[in-house]
Amino acid sequence: MARCVILSACPVSPALAGLLREDDFIIACDAGYRNCAPLHCKPHVIVGDFDTAPCPQQEDDEIVVLPHVKDDTDTEYAAKLAVQKGFDEVLLLGGLGGRRLEHTLANLCTGLGLEKRGVRATLQDERSRITFVMPGETRRYPKEDYFYFSAFPMEGRAEGVCEQGSYYELTDAELTAGYPLGVSNEYAEGSDCITVSTREGALVIVETVAD
Repeated sequence: MARCVILSACPVSPALAGLLREDDFIIACDAGYRNCAPLHCKPHVIVGDFDTAPCPQQEDDEIVVLPHVKDDTDTEYAAKLAVQKGFDEVLLLGGLGGRRLEHTLANLCTGLGLEKRGVRATLQDERSRITFVMPGETRRYPKEDYFYFSAFPMEGRAEGVCEQGSYYELTDAELTAGYPLGVSNEYAEGSDCITVSTREGALVIVETVAD
């Protein structure tokens, strides 16, 4: 099935256009529709309360106007819409960085929520890629253009964490929110893949290019 790409409001560079596929279903969130120009794409749906940008007047697009007073962020609404439409993979662009740190944290929560609904979620910007490892799951991370590899307990505590192929390996480790043990790891010399698993508690994995 085609993938869903959600465009949030943090400005993106044209360099990310290479991540898009021809059959992607694109949902733009509020001011996120401005990211369509640098990415050379057109949204299938635009959602938002349009508190950060005027509601676009585009006849061919489906536009969902949300109330200002609501529990869901615009990006969370888009994620739920992706689930309703049956997508099993979501790429979120424009959801990291920007002037409001709370939006980045909220988008990480949205990514975890997608994973808990059985949807594979990825958040990406020009320097980093964020994915999740769920309890009972093992994920492989082949060596690509990223240098630093970090793992954090997304739910406050993760137990039975194993990490192989990295410079600092973990075996049946416990990661807690109060101590960043899993930050800034690297691939071990000669390693072309890092394998991560967790028995209890979800992990958020951050891959980052070298400075």
